[in-house]
Amino acid sequence: MKKIQVLASLFITFSVSSCCGGSKCDNNPTDCEKRCNSAKLCNSMTCTPEERAGIEKALNFYTEAAIKGDSKIAMRGFAPAATMSYTESDSLIMIPIQALYDYYDQTGPHNATYEISACSVAGDVAMVRIESKFGNAEFSDMFTLVKDRTDWKIVSKVYHVK
Repeated sequence: MKKIQVLASLFITFSVSSCCGGSKCDNNPTDCEKRCNSAKLCNSMTCTPEERAGIEKALNFYTEAAIKGDSKIAMRGFAPAATMSYTESDSLIMIPIQALYDYYDQTGPHNATYEISACSVAGDVAMVRIESKFGNAEFSDMFTLVKDRTDWKIVSKVYHVK
């Protein structure tokens, strides 16, 4: 059953929530809440609108691939040597992202939901956390991205089954 839950997390799709445009929300929680509809969400966001748009572009390739069941779409958002990591029976599993691509192609389209809960950017690197639901299973997924010239690429996907 755990393997089914693990595989199900591979097909998480996204419904994007908002970053605060790089403002320091801690200094003005009321203003932050007006712009983001959630002071808690704002306090965990440190990306500009431009950074957010680039990061979402990479994540949207991942999303579209899950929705359509087509790995070729996902490949546009991942770096060629990207990895995916999780624990199974208390053991660390690290595999090439090709395992995700193979799973997309074998299982076809899926429906799921997600919300970005944290987005942090430092120059040309970013970390993004999403909370997602796939069927009845819930997950916390974390992505590490690196900016490659003008495009953000996912270099690592790590997830936890809730």
